[in-house]
Amino acid sequence: MTVPYWRLSAFYFAYFAYVGAAAPYFSLYLASLDLAAAQIGVLLSLGSLMRVIGPNFWGWVADRTQRRARIIAITLALGGACFAGFFFVHTFWGLFALLLATGFFTSACMPLAESMTLTHLRGAVSGYGSIRLWGSVGFVITVTLVGYALDVLPVASLLWMVLATYALSWACALVVPDAPAGVSHAESEPVRDILRRPEVAALLGACFLMSLAHGPQYAFYSIYLVDHHYSKAAVGWMWSLGVIAEIIVFLLMPALMRRNSLSAILRVCFAAAAVRFLMIGWGVESAPVLIAAQLLHGLTFGAYHAAAVTAIHRWFQGAHQVRGQAIYLSVSFGAGGVLGSALSGLGWDSIGPAWTFSAAACSAVAGFALLIWKVRPAHI
Repeated sequence: MTVPYWRLSAFYFAYFAYVGAAAPYFSLYLASLDLAAAQIGVLLSLGSLMRVIGPNFWGWVADRTQRRARIIAITLALGGACFAGFFFVHTFWGLFALLLATGFFTSACMPLAESMTLTHLRGAVSGYGSIRLWGSVGFVITVTLVGYALDVLPVASLLWMVLATYALSWACALVVPDAPAGVSHAESEPVRDILRRPEVAALLGACFLMSLAHGPQYAFYSIYLVDHHYSKAAVGWMWSLGVIAEIIVFLLMPALMRRNSLSAILRVCFAAAAVRFLMIGWGVESAPVLIAAQLLHGLTFGAYHAAAVTAIHRWFQGAHQVRGQAIYLSVSFGAGGVLGSALSGLGWDSIGPAWTFSAAACSAVAGFALLIWKVRPAHI
């Protein structure tokens, strides 16, 4: 069966166009509602909370129905309907409920899309980056255009922009062909036994710490720059620089994976994350420092995510593929994201932004130590 390269790439493009419109700027929208930093941190953590619960539920549904593409389309439609509620709801608890509902449905997309893409590739996982990079392209385009738009339009207009990208994601999901999960010897090994392997548990723990480290970045980076008198267009370009670096890394990943073990790639990524967050925390007044820090995103997300997804795919075979990706996303972007956003909201007002980013760097160092301790090149 031929890999549906362009249809998969179009879905990644559209979905991450949605992420590019929402993730960098939604905190600015919440700030415009006069919410406190702690409240913003809690609200932004809810999407991550749903990534703890949602992927496992939707993975369970996909395992039984073998209809991954259909589930993605249905959940995107329901998530978009929930997002439309933001036009009418402005209270903290109303926003809380809407973000829970939106996050629950949207959480289905990535574990199902990742497992479906890797199944289409039929073991040629080095080709993952060339498909996934189109998601980065979609992110760059929207994060840049939305940044310019918000310099001239009210911040509330962000809701229309996000909703438009939601609709585009849904339309692209409708044309993605499904790929039934394969059958392999790994199905005889229960998921709980795979999770008990020291290297698997250690990698998942490190992924949790990596997402925890990114908490201040995803929740408050845009606010941090605007507070230091950067324009919203400049904010958009800073986000774009990071994702451009991510695109370059995705293109290089096949060569990197041939020459280096996944464990070596991951160690470099965690070390880069520690350096990056210290640079952001203490170098916000210097545009060159921020630019250099954003370029490290190619490692702290691009190479890190590609290596982690590939490792999980190798460990969770056959019918366990969706469950494996769901567990990875739940532990990292879910649990790690929840705690990262919530703690950064508390730290922002108590210890200040610079020390909050320093704490994020410490989390990355802890993840690096965990990899050194338990994850050997022979494991992945």
